[in-house]
Amino acid sequence: MKVIKNVPLNMIMSETDAPFVAPVPYRGKRNEPAYVEEVVQKMAQIKGISAEEMQKTLVDNALRIFNIPL
Repeated sequence: MKVIKNVPLNMIMSETDAPFVAPVPYRGKRNEPAYVEEVVQKMAQIKGISAEEMQKTLVDNALRIFNIPL
């Protein structure tokens, strides 16, 4: 939580590459890409912003990092 809290929004990305570390409430199950929504919601909560703002920020960050034009 400290990392998310202290890292600037424009430097955050999310992924689901840890097959055995599913987020709460799916802990103990195999991780699935659909669970990234839980991660995004938790990051938004930690940053004190809406889930929608976090989602938009993550998409914008990915487009910028991977040099994908809008």
